[in-house]
Amino acid sequence: MKIYTRVGDRGESSLYNGERRKKHHMVFEALGDVDEINSVLGLAREHCLDVDNGIEEKLAQIQSRLLDVGSAVATPATTSAAHKLERTKFDARNVQLLEEWIDELTEELPALTQFILPSGGLAASTLHMARVVCRRAERKVWPLVDAEQVEDAVGRYLNRLSDFLFTAARYAALMENRSETVYRKE
Repeated sequence: MKIYTRVGDRGESSLYNGERRKKHHMVFEALGDVDEINSVLGLAREHCLDVDNGIEEKLAQIQSRLLDVGSAVATPATTSAAHKLERTKFDARNVQLLEEWIDELTEELPALTQFILPSGGLAASTLHMARVVCRRAERKVWPLVDAEQVEDAVGRYLNRLSDFLFTAARYAALMENRSETVYRKE
């Protein structure tokens, strides 16, 4: 099987429901950002593995959930068959799991009393990078949620994921005994 199909050579791509849209459509903008989070998390996961900070398994689970997020985004509610919507339904319990992980990691962290800059080693800095990409993806997904094309659990998941990534970055810095750079106003 060849990796290229030439089907998208005219600037269109297919959604899960078979519908074709321009590659610059807001659905594909959101999908691209979700894919970018996943790629940055792949890099972060490698850095976490290198230092054995205990976050890598959570990141692997998140990477799989991000494929579920993509499936949900690629299946617009108003133009997709019920069986496709059922297959790509995003489980809202994933939001709760992130909250549990945030609480678990937060118990180990010192209180945050000042703004910090992305820092704390390669694992932490890469997790911060994933966080800002996640925020961008969230901004792209919410208009689709507002238009009732995507379940609100997807938007809530991305919102909570950015919180988790911030917490995980702080935890990664702590596990490496690296200090976080504090913001200083000039």
